[in-house]
Amino acid sequence: MLRYRSAETELPGDPVQLAARLAESDLFDQHVVYEREGEFWFAGGVLGEVVVTRSGVRARLLADETVTTLGPHPLGQVREQLAGMDVEDWHAYGWMAFEFSHLHAGRPDRAGDADLLHLVVPHSEVRLRQGSALVRSVDEETLQALLALLARTGSQPVAAPRPVDVTDAEGRYPGMVARALEEIRSGGELQKVILSRTVPVPFPVDFVGTYLHGRSHNTPARSFLLNLGGRRVLGFSPETVAEVGADGEVVTQPLAGTRARGFGEREDERLRAELLADPKEISEHVLSVKLAEEELATVCRPGTVSVRDLLSVRQRGSVQHLGSSVHGRLAERATAWDVLRAVFPAVTASGIPKMPAYDCIARIEGGRRGIYSGAVLMAGSAGDLDAALVLRSLFEEDGRTWLRAGAGILAGSTPARELEETCEKLRSVAPYVVPAQAGNTSTRSDSASARG
Repeated sequence: MLRYRSAETELPGDPVQLAARLAESDLFDQHVVYEREGEFWFAGGVLGEVVVTRSGVRARLLADETVTTLGPHPLGQVREQLAGMDVEDWHAYGWMAFEFSHLHAGRPDRAGDADLLHLVVPHSEVRLRQGSALVRSVDEETLQALLALLARTGSQPVAAPRPVDVTDAEGRYPGMVARALEEIRSGGELQKVILSRTVPVPFPVDFVGTYLHGRSHNTPARSFLLNLGGRRVLGFSPETVAEVGADGEVVTQPLAGTRARGFGEREDERLRAELLADPKEISEHVLSVKLAEEELATVCRPGTVSVRDLLSVRQRGSVQHLGSSVHGRLAERATAWDVLRAVFPAVTASGIPKMPAYDCIARIEGGRRGIYSGAVLMAGSAGDLDAALVLRSLFEEDGRTWLRAGAGILAGSTPARELEETCEKLRSVAPYVVPAQAGNTSTRSDSASARG
């Protein structure tokens, strides 16, 4: 069995700065940073990995690789593959695409040809807290290199951001909303759908610098910085899709209903009051909470599912949302992966009912969403799992870099207001995008000799 060597050390600086230092080092060619409840977890390199496509599940530990045909419960297969890795006390980090939802729905033909999930068990891992860190690595040399890196004082200056224009330059989004309204008002099943739009970033981006700038101006439920398998994503997630503790406590936190913030105390309070009094926003939120309750009830012990903090206002960067927390206790034979299957994709990023919403999204948006509105997650060998909804994020893949945001469309929506809402959400990231410096247009964390 592979075992991690470990050491604890005092931290001389801010955990987010140190997480960024690890990400931009030349120790690893792939990494994930995941912020969770005041701690920053850094995963560097790849010891093992699991990749899901519409046809199968590929698992690798070091040089040993297996491929299995996709079954009726793909996340159950993921759990089995991770549990079968001969690694002591592992954590896995990575992402799920929005199109994974088609596997749950039993229609893999609609999921596309791209990867739908990519998780890695890292070569090395650092858990950063205020004042201390736990460092783990499978080899002593890397362990000592990480300790030396954390012990360094000072920080490298980050270049100034170049704000990205988030206006709907082609004027397409109001028409998309109008089409969705026709479907909702036609009397069919569809009650709510989240429609999104993309904003291209017209210059190479420094992802680590953007993460630092953006994190200092946001108040996320989770944040993440990911460079994995040729994809880069950073984000400041407003909500969690699923939180499952090793003790069986289950939480999902739907947010729906939005107003801008950041205009001064008086104006923010006025917008807060407006949000709490808006029938459309309240209806949107209550519908989302009701579905989240129903989904958790399928995997939790009877009588344990409850709603807490109903319709509380939560500040998330440039916006404020109506939020609630839905809690439960895991059923006796259920696992954290069953919870993720039950609630994914988040109702607040798909629609109600979900199946008609998937079809509406495909018809109106066109193309695939990929990681947007999917999840970045970490899971552990103790049975715990934490999955953040991928919103308020910046993406890079296949030579393209972009932002993306959406809004929830109900019968009472208006195209102008929904367009305004996408702009408000985009401003959680758009002002903080840092251009890559000359001669460094890929990423400051890449290295030809890095541990993979």
